Amino acid sequence: MANNDIVPGFDDEKDDSLKIRLEKVQETSNCIILSLTGYIDTYNSNFFQKRIQKAIDCGFVKLIFQCGSLNYVSSTGIGSFTAFLKAVKPRGGDLIILDVQPKVLEVFHLLGFSQFFIIKDNIDDSINYFKIDRVQHKPVLFPKVVPCPICYKKLKALKPGRFRCSECKNILAIDDTGQVLLG
Repeated sequence: MANNDIVPGFDDEKDDSLKIRLEKVQETSNCIILSLTGYIDTYNSNFFQKRIQKAIDCGFVKLIFQCGSLNYVSSTGIGSFTAFLKAVKPRGGDLIILDVQPKVLEVFHLLGFSQFFIIKDNIDDSINYFKIDRVQHKPVLFPKVVPCPICYKKLKALKPGRFRCSECKNILAIDDTGQVLLG
């Protein structure tokens, strides 16, 4: 499948310094593999950003960048990856950098950006990462019925905070996890 079939107008612009091949991931929705060949620097980063933004605008928010044939990334290029991350996160997406060459990975580490990006070694791990529902569901703890630690009367707490037991009149504190303490 050609790039323009996946993202209309993707190949309207060309730059010999950076080739991007698109592959839609069938196993999970809104996921695309972007195979990069060449390099990303100050001169072609705008071209790179515009093309990836086209994919994001088409609804692809789970981005897997295959970087095995990417020979060089400047700090400006890393800034592009950061911009993509900021664009997809609010839409429920994420970005994975895959198969990074050691000298490219070193630039990510030196600039401190490796902590912001998910870096994987193989495509299966990358696709599986996006198959898992990453929304964290916090259990609803309140309102909660708790026993007084002194007289064991059952008390209903609507939220965390300090309360007076209606039976023994001791002051109790209930934390965010629902644990009851004296005081």
